[in-house]
Amino acid sequence: MRLRRGEFERIRSVLEKAELDQPMTAREILQVLEEHGEEFDSAHRVATVLGRQAQTGEIEVIRDQPYRYRFVDKNS
Repeated sequence: MRLRRGEFERIRSVLEKAELDQPMTAREILQVLEEHGEEFDSAHRVATVLGRQAQTGEIEVIRDQPYRYRFVDKNS
C-alpha cells in the first residue's frame, strides 16, 4: 500500500498542537488523532506511516512491546 499524501504531516501537526512529545504507541497516537477530528483506518496504518518515516530519520522507533514512536528534533 502506498503512503497517502500528507498522512505524516497530519500526524505531526496534531501531535504538535496537542503538545505531545513523549514516545507513544500507534494506538495512543490514533486516539489523539481521533480526538482532534483526524480519521485514520487503524493503529496499524499509523504505525505503517511512522515506520516508513523512520527511514528518513524523522521518527525514532522504540522497539519495546508495544513499539513506541517519537519525533526526532533535527535541530538538536
